[in-house]
Amino acid sequence: MKRNSSFLRPLPVTLFLVGALAATAAAQTQKPVLHGKHWMAITGKPLGATAGAMIFGQGGNAVDAACAMLGATATMFDALSWGGETQALIWHPEQKKVIGINALGVAPSGATPEYFRGQGMDYPPAVGPLAAVTPGTPGGLLTMLAEYGTMSLAQVLAPAIQMADGYPIEASTARAIQRGADRIAEWPYSRRTLLPHRDARSASSGPQDETGNYWDREDSSTRDFDAGGPLPGENFRQPELAATLRKLVDAEAEALAGGQSRKEAIYAAYDRFYKGDIAEEFARGAQEQGGLITTDDLANWKVHIEEPVSTNYKGIEVYKLTHWVQGPVLLQALNILEPFDLKGMGYNSSRYIHTLYQAISLSFADRDFYYGDPYFPPEEPIRGLLSKDYARQRGALIREDRNDPAIGPGDPYPFQGGENPFAEYLHRFGGTSGTPTTEDERQQFLDGFLAGTTSIQAADASGWVVSVTPSGGWLPAVLAGETGIGLSQRMQSFVLDPAMNPYNVLEPGKRPRATLTPSLALKDGEPFLSFAVQGGDGQDQNLLQFFLNVVEFGMNVQEAAEAANFNSYQPRSSFGAHESEPGSMLLNSKVPEWIRDELTGMGYSLRFAPRTSGPINAIWFDREHGTFWGGSSQHGEDYGVAW
Repeated sequence: MKRNSSFLRPLPVTLFLVGALAATAAAQTQKPVLHGKHWMAITGKPLGATAGAMIFGQGGNAVDAACAMLGATATMFDALSWGGETQALIWHPEQKKVIGINALGVAPSGATPEYFRGQGMDYPPAVGPLAAVTPGTPGGLLTMLAEYGTMSLAQVLAPAIQMADGYPIEASTARAIQRGADRIAEWPYSRRTLLPHRDARSASSGPQDETGNYWDREDSSTRDFDAGGPLPGENFRQPELAATLRKLVDAEAEALAGGQSRKEAIYAAYDRFYKGDIAEEFARGAQEQGGLITTDDLANWKVHIEEPVSTNYKGIEVYKLTHWVQGPVLLQALNILEPFDLKGMGYNSSRYIHTLYQAISLSFADRDFYYGDPYFPPEEPIRGLLSKDYARQRGALIREDRNDPAIGPGDPYPFQGGENPFAEYLHRFGGTSGTPTTEDERQQFLDGFLAGTTSIQAADASGWVVSVTPSGGWLPAVLAGETGIGLSQRMQSFVLDPAMNPYNVLEPGKRPRATLTPSLALKDGEPFLSFAVQGGDGQDQNLLQFFLNVVEFGMNVQEAAEAANFNSYQPRSSFGAHESEPGSMLLNSKVPEWIRDELTGMGYSLRFAPRTSGPINAIWFDREHGTFWGGSSQHGEDYGVAW
C-alpha cells in the first residue's frame, strides 16, 4: 500500500510544531503515576478504589478486589447500579490465557418490535421500566468470584453493604440525583430512597439528564440542592439494597453450613438472586411500574464465560470481548492503521487525527451493521471483520485530503469464505439513520453518545489481572420494588428495523449490542497493558488513542491517560434515536489554530472541550522491575490505590 504522497510528507516547520505538541502531551501530568509492587486497584470513585485496597489488605487476589470495587461502585451509582450489566477480561496466570465474562442482560420475554411499535415508539425508550434488560451485574460478580476468586462473598461484599447502610455521598452523585429528580419522583421506590427530603424542599430540579454523561455540564457546580435528594457529604442510606445484599451473604452462609464448598456457596447466592425471593420481588416491582421482566426471564438468564477475540499490532496481542459489545472496533481500527506511519505523522497533527478519524469511521460502520448477540443466528462475520486482508481493503478507502461522510459498512464475508445474508441492506445503510437538527436534539445526541459508566482495573503480584467495564442502572434509575436495585437502561441499544443493524434487532432473550469494552494487551505472552474507559460510543475511540500514545509515542501510562484525544460523532449513537453527525469532531481546546484550520479544510465540523481524554484507567506492567505503573486520567473522579 503506497503511503508516500505529499499529504504524508509534512514540512519541516510542521514537524517542529508537531514535536512541540508531543512534548506538551508528555509534560508534567495533573496526577502522578501510581506505582505498586504487590497490587493495584483503580476505579471510578476514590471510595471504590479503597474497597479494592481493603480486600487486597485481607489477602485477596485481583479478582476478589475487582469484585469488591464492582460492588462498591454499583452501590454508589457511579453511572451504574446493581441492576446493570458487567463485562470483564481476566488474565489467568496459571492457564496463561485471557478469559471473557459476558454478564449482559437480555430482553424480557414480552419485548418485541411489535410491542414497542404498538406503544408508538421507533426504538425502545432510553429511561424508565421499559428500558430494562435483565440485571447482569450480580451474576457477573458472583461468577467471577466463584470461578477465579479466593475469598467468600461475605468478605467481598462487606464494603458495599457498609456503604448501603450509609456513606457520605459525593457531590457528583448528589448532583446527578438533583438533575434527574423529576423523573425519579415518578417511580415510588426510587423516590423513597433517592429523594429522602423531597417533601421538605422545592420540587424544582431543572433540566433532566437521561444518561450518565461523563462530560462536564456548565451548571453542574452551581445548582442548588433543592429537589429533595441527599446533600453532598450527607450519609446516603439505601436500607432495601443493604437487605438484598445481606440476603446474598445469608444464602452463602447457609450453604457453607450445609457442607457446600466456597464455590457452591457463592452459586447458592446466585440462585437466590435469579431464582429465589429476590427474583420474585425484583420482577414484581418492575412489573408494578410498567416493566416487562418476569421471574422466568431472570431464571433463564445466565453468565457466559467466553473466548475473547484479538489481533496483533506490531508484536502486541490486543484482546477484546467479541461482537456483543463494540470491543472489536478497536481491533479493526488497529488492523487498518498498522500499515500507516502514525509516528511519522506526529502526535495529534491534522494528518494523524484525520487518519484515525477515517479508521474509526470504517470500523464503527462495520460495528453499526454487523455486531450483535453471538448466541442468536445468523452468525456474525467476526473472522472476516478481523482479517488483515479485509483491513487492507478498508484502509485503501481512506481519502488522504478529506473526510468521507458517506463511509458505510464493508463486506467481510469473502474474507471468511462465506456469503453475506444481508447484502440487500448494505446499499440502503446510509439512509436509515437521522442527524439531530434542533439544539435539544443535538444535546440529547451528545449526552447519549458519551453516556457514562465506570471502569475497574486490578492486578496482583501473583499474576492475576482484571479489566472490567460495568454499566447500566444509572441515574435517574427505576428501583425494582423492595430490592433497592436500579433497573438497566440497555434496551435502547436494540433496533427495531433490520435495515439499521440486522444482527441487533430486538428479540426476547437476546442481548443488545452494548458499548462496554474492557481491554487487555499482552507482549511476549505476558500482560503488557490493562485499560478501559467510560463514555458510550467514545470508549474505543479514546482507548485506541491511549494505546497508540503508549505504543507509538512512548508516553507513560499516566501521560497517555491524560493526553488530549479527539472524539468522532460520525458513528451512529448506540443510544436514543441512533443518530450520527458525519464529519463532526470534539477537539481539545488547546489544539492550535493552524491544526483547526487544516481540519476544517478537510471537511470537519469542530467542537471543543478542555478535557477530552475520557476517564481512562490503566495498568502498565514493568517487566524489567517487576512492578505496576497505574494511570487514571484527570477527567473525572477516577482514583487508584497501590502497594
